[in-house]
Amino acid sequence: MYESEEAWREVDAYFVDTLVPEDEALTDARESGRRTTMPQAEVAPNQGKLLAMLCRMSGATRVLEFGTLAGYSTVWLARAVGEKGHVTSLELEEHNAAIARANLEHAGVGERVDVLVGPAADSARRLIKDGVGPYDFVFIDADKPSNPAYLEASLALTRAGSVIVIDNVVRNGAVTDPDSPDDRVQGVRTVLADIARDARLEATALQTVGSKGWDGFTIVHRVS
Repeated sequence: MYESEEAWREVDAYFVDTLVPEDEALTDARESGRRTTMPQAEVAPNQGKLLAMLCRMSGATRVLEFGTLAGYSTVWLARAVGEKGHVTSLELEEHNAAIARANLEHAGVGERVDVLVGPAADSARRLIKDGVGPYDFVFIDADKPSNPAYLEASLALTRAGSVIVIDNVVRNGAVTDPDSPDDRVQGVRTVLADIARDARLEATALQTVGSKGWDGFTIVHRVS
């Protein structure tokens, strides 16, 4: 009876209405996602609040984000790190970055966020070369084939105790197919295998259903 995407959306709406009130800045940032190169690809409101809570619970004040789009998740993260914190967000398209910067200013957190434009792997390499870091919290939500490269960069930019969250790891269940021709699926499978064999990391992955359909995320704790 309740196993449908319509029911999943209704449940998400109930949770959001009850526990995750959005102010005007968050609502505007979410709705402006329609004007980006990937409309409606931002995290759901309850997922955004989860990211913010993970930041606060881990004591994170420095955050690295792979994938900005309209800056919806960036607003959540920037608010979570507080006035003395900082977020570096990596975005491929200048068009999206401009939308995000406007949303960040509207949310009152523009001064604590740098949006770097260009291929995220290149931007991350520049951060490594410049000796930036370490970051306390990393959110990976960009092109999925590059997930292994983003993890590798994240490990160069974090320390023991840092937390890494990787979004969109279920791929509507396709993640279980080792022969999938989809390079997004293979990117997820490779990064999960990389995590599993890295003794510095402990991790788990969770499936989710809701307004974003059937998906899930991986939470990684860097223990050494």
